[in-house]
Amino acid sequence: MAGESADLQLAKMLARFRHDPLGYVIFNFPWDSEPSIQLVELPEPWRSKYKVKWGPDRWACEFLDRWGQEMRERNFDGKHSVAPVQFSVPSGHGIGKTTLSAWIIKFIMDTRPLAKGTVTAGTDTQLRTKTWAELGKWHRMSLTRDWFTWNTGRGAMSLTHNKFPNWACTAQTCREENSEAFAGQHTASSTSFYLFDEASQIPDKIYDVRQGGTVAGEPMTFDFGNPTRNSGRFFENCVGKFKHRYIVYPIDARTVSITNKKLHQQWIDDHGIDSDFVKVRILGQFPSKGSLQFIPTQDVIDAGSRDARTDATSPLIIGVDVARFGDDDSVIYSRIGMDARSFEPQRFRGLDTVQLTGRVIETLRRFKALGKNCSGLFVDGGGIGGGVVDQLRHLGYGPQEVHFGGKVTDPVYRFKVDEMWGKMRDAMAARLAIANDKSEGGQILKEQLTQREFSYTLMGNKINLESKQDMKERLGGEYSSPDVADALALTFAQDVAADNGFGVSDQPLQVQHEYDPYSDEG
Repeated sequence: MAGESADLQLAKMLARFRHDPLGYVIFNFPWDSEPSIQLVELPEPWRSKYKVKWGPDRWACEFLDRWGQEMRERNFDGKHSVAPVQFSVPSGHGIGKTTLSAWIIKFIMDTRPLAKGTVTAGTDTQLRTKTWAELGKWHRMSLTRDWFTWNTGRGAMSLTHNKFPNWACTAQTCREENSEAFAGQHTASSTSFYLFDEASQIPDKIYDVRQGGTVAGEPMTFDFGNPTRNSGRFFENCVGKFKHRYIVYPIDARTVSITNKKLHQQWIDDHGIDSDFVKVRILGQFPSKGSLQFIPTQDVIDAGSRDARTDATSPLIIGVDVARFGDDDSVIYSRIGMDARSFEPQRFRGLDTVQLTGRVIETLRRFKALGKNCSGLFVDGGGIGGGVVDQLRHLGYGPQEVHFGGKVTDPVYRFKVDEMWGKMRDAMAARLAIANDKSEGGQILKEQLTQREFSYTLMGNKINLESKQDMKERLGGEYSSPDVADALALTFAQDVAADNGFGVSDQPLQVQHEYDPYSDEG
């Protein structure tokens, strides 16, 4: 090594840790000489392996080893792209995830020449004062502190190589209007990475945009957060429809050396081990009911598993949600009593009002053939739905027109849609039976029921669901609009008595014209 510069010698040393992030962390930081980081004695077997007293906590050692294993298995050669390494880490409070985030950023930047990274957090304050500040602390203590310049100015937070400016990691706010800052990050011969801190608070659109930076080279993503919400991409990545793409690494705060065990026990004693308070703050588990979630997930799961029981007097009730936009579905949902499972919802896309009216009448006739009249036909009358209501009335089928923004009978709710969902929620907690989430239709219904959020009016006394459009924009994706759930909610628009045989029949209640275009002869 004679004649080599100190930087070149250091680079060769670090190259030994290309697939060993824990070894890098032990090597690159002053564990033996800096008292401020001597918080945890390095546990076995790592203490014997690395011959040092102080170091990361056990959970962090296990995480870093697992990450190293994933990199070794992919064995990126600088030419042929490999599958992304994607971690999603829900955890209790105070485990040291921000420190681990700093180690991750430093490891990639020091061992992957020309790497590119983007870091964000749930709020601007979190990003600037915690995530980015923690990176600066560990950067200043590292052996590679002279390789990069760490900037912390507003709008210019970056860690940039002093000789190669494209070798950089930047911090970006996660506001949706800033989503373009997460696009176009490509490096086919190195590592493109994203690190999200307080990941539950980051908009879904930011997750969607970052996917473009994981298509080439050795891509990596890291999501850390407390599992506060039962909706959004962090939830879906950990326990929902995208979990198969991620290495989910939940952390129970009780297993972490630096956390306050006495306080944990006080919380458990006060709230109970199964409470959402304890699940989120200690166990690293998503709550049964998210802080903004209107219908608890467990109630939906229970409704999907209980018996669907009816008797001869149970009324048939049909809800019709009429699509207003090209990417929404019109849905006809039928339930008999509290059985909303036996008859699968009918979903249609692209039907005009005449065609949808025909589908509703076909449904009425099918039930008539089974010996069941409809005791309540509730049709969404907003927008173009009014056309369906008018045609059904014109043909003599007595629909009940429902306006989602209409008046309520229960003053705890702001609008009619809030009240319908409230009645549906209460029924789901008690007796309602819906499709099991093991089926595709049941999974779609579960997502729509559990991911709609709510708030209170400014006076704080009325429940107000988020609008259908806001839910679509927040979640994105094909089934982000709650069309099926709205159709089921319509069946709770009004209390319906037991079937007395005089409900909406398969034939018009009053025929005032000679030609019925929906008759069998038509």
